[in-house]
Amino acid sequence: MTHPTTTATTTAPSAEQGGNLHWQRNLAVCMFGSFTTIIAMTLLLPFLPLYVEQLGVKDHAAIVQWSGAAYGATFLSAALVAPLWGRLADRYGRKPMLIRASLGMAVAMALIGVAGNVWQLVGLRLLAGLLGGYASGSMVLVATQTPKDRTGWALGTMSSAIMAGNLVGPLVGGALPPLIGIRATFFAAGAIIFVAFLATAFLIREERKAPAARKQDGGSAAEQTGWAAVPDKRPLVAMLFTGMLLMLANMSIEPIITVYVATLVEDPGRVTMMAGLVMSAAALGSILSASRLGKLADRVGHWNVIVGCLAVSALLLVPQAFVTSGWQLVVLRFLMGLSLGGLLPCIASVIRHNVPERVAGNMLGYSTSAQYTGQVAGPLLGGFVGGHIGMRAVFLGTCVLMAAGAAWNWLAKRR
Repeated sequence: MTHPTTTATTTAPSAEQGGNLHWQRNLAVCMFGSFTTIIAMTLLLPFLPLYVEQLGVKDHAAIVQWSGAAYGATFLSAALVAPLWGRLADRYGRKPMLIRASLGMAVAMALIGVAGNVWQLVGLRLLAGLLGGYASGSMVLVATQTPKDRTGWALGTMSSAIMAGNLVGPLVGGALPPLIGIRATFFAAGAIIFVAFLATAFLIREERKAPAARKQDGGSAAEQTGWAAVPDKRPLVAMLFTGMLLMLANMSIEPIITVYVATLVEDPGRVTMMAGLVMSAAALGSILSASRLGKLADRVGHWNVIVGCLAVSALLLVPQAFVTSGWQLVVLRFLMGLSLGGLLPCIASVIRHNVPERVAGNMLGYSTSAQYTGQVAGPLLGGFVGGHIGMRAVFLGTCVLMAAGAAWNWLAKRR
């Protein structure tokens, strides 16, 4: 089970609570930075095929393939380096990593706007993933600088900002290019991230433990680092699996959603609009519920909320396989978003409470990599199952996985 947290008895966090006197300001800056950087990373979705064509690719199939490669490149490189950035954050501080990520992403986004061919576009998207990681780094800083009895709420609020960026990004990407052009849209994104860089550099205050305090936390960093520093690895493994499962469940429907909606909507002209509503409904539900579920988790236990969220999500997937209209699917995806909203903050909280602070960034980096793995595997599995077995099988198969995740977490919690 998770270690019990210390109850706050004063306004300012105590050393035992692991809090920072500036944690609320840090949270506000991290929310702003995560929101803007996620917008910048997702705004190219609506016009990416147009940009690929603008860079010289003319064949329709090639445009689709290059668009997929360019979009997925960032997540692939980010998954590979997330544990490294987490380890460096543990060693040199979380704030320097946020400064690096925001400045690196600002430069990478501006360079994407001057790409001369499609190879440069993919390469710069890989670079953005390698240099980036602001949102995941913010989760690490907030998790380690917030009083333990407020961690769930703070991380839930952070998750809301991240999911809001995912929701707003494609909307901005659909509105800006007709007004200022595709290349200027990337320049504008880089400028916004540069503002986040300035806010991070001048407003965030990180309090770090003295070397003696870190040694008392379970041995010197030279003696135990990485996985070896975690006394009980079962909670960590359970959270890595749960994070991957969350993203897999969210993304498994993406390849089939437009085709599935087409079977539910009679008017072909309304298919894309309804598909957009279905995609947005889950994100909106998660935005609304993340901070509330995080606050509930602080009161009743993070692992209890994880088990409950996974179980409810599994139940909601069953009727999604048998809906008869588009609006039924929109409502069910919204309800599923409400139930999934509490998972990310609770996953980070359980990891924070079950690993020594000196390796918290490294372990949360592994958690980020696991989530990216789910984000990549979800569409691949969803597309394969939907194409070879049937679209309803995607929902039912994901239901089985979510139920298995709930059962595993329940057993891990008992142990």
